Amino acid sequence: MKNREGAIGYCLGMGNTYEDYPFRDKNWTLMRHIDNKKVFAWIFEKDGHVWINVKCEPGLLDYWRQIYHSVVPAFHLNKDHWNSIILDGTVPKEDIYEMINQSYMLTKKNNSKVNFKK
Repeated sequence: MKNREGAIGYCLGMGNTYEDYPFRDKNWTLMRHIDNKKVFAWIFEKDGHVWINVKCEPGLLDYWRQIYHSVVPAFHLNKDHWNSIILDGTVPKEDIYEMINQSYMLTKKNNSKVNFKK
């Protein structure tokens, strides 16, 4: 995966997803679930590269950051839950796909609170 079109195409291929451009700045593409509208990938260009912000389980945040120089704390998002993947050719596409898949699954879950009847 080397460009914005490839990232968007991969995300759309996951099923029940759509791309959104909610900001005046068209540099930002948000990939959302159709069912719950939650964002699982933020795609944008910065410093001459395409970046993808993905949600990650806390135990894996540092794992990915330590393995790849181009996986960093998320740009413009909570760094305790999100990583940025810089598409500079140094992260294998299989690992990019894995991180996007994890983000997709984490945001797909229904996190609504359960109301207990008394």
